[in-house]
Amino acid sequence: MKLHSKVFVLFAMALFLASSSNVLAASSALSLKSSLPMLAAAEKKAEEIGVPMVITVLDAGGNMIAQHRMDDALLVSVEISMNKAYSALAVKISTDELGKLSQPGKPLYGIQNVGRMIIFGGGFPIISDGKIIGAIGVSGGSVEQDMECAKAGLAVFK
Repeated sequence: MKLHSKVFVLFAMALFLASSSNVLAASSALSLKSSLPMLAAAEKKAEEIGVPMVITVLDAGGNMIAQHRMDDALLVSVEISMNKAYSALAVKISTDELGKLSQPGKPLYGIQNVGRMIIFGGGFPIISDGKIIGAIGVSGGSVEQDMECAKAGLAVFK
């Protein structure tokens, strides 16, 4: 067998294995398709309360799947929404809970000084079958408004 034929066979086998493992993992993994309804629901809530937001969804590895910046949303909210999602994913709890645990005298005091950690509300892990498969982060309004919009996004996740 010639070298290019061997390479093609190896490539075909790798493609087959990758696609078959994706079929098994698809039910528990986030995708762009499963993220878009979350973005839409969070945006709808933001429109209802009259506050432009930035909504970010990350996969289990912390990679961005989708980010949506509504017209007139604060530019700083792009980074904050991503870091809220990252923080919720990294510590496996919502950022509002992280905020409570990181106050002086609490067990996670000082964690806000580590990298991209955000310790105020608006970031939530996305859980499927008891497993964290990603996170959503919302920024643009008050902490309460950000949390409300993020929860609206989570509510439509299937």
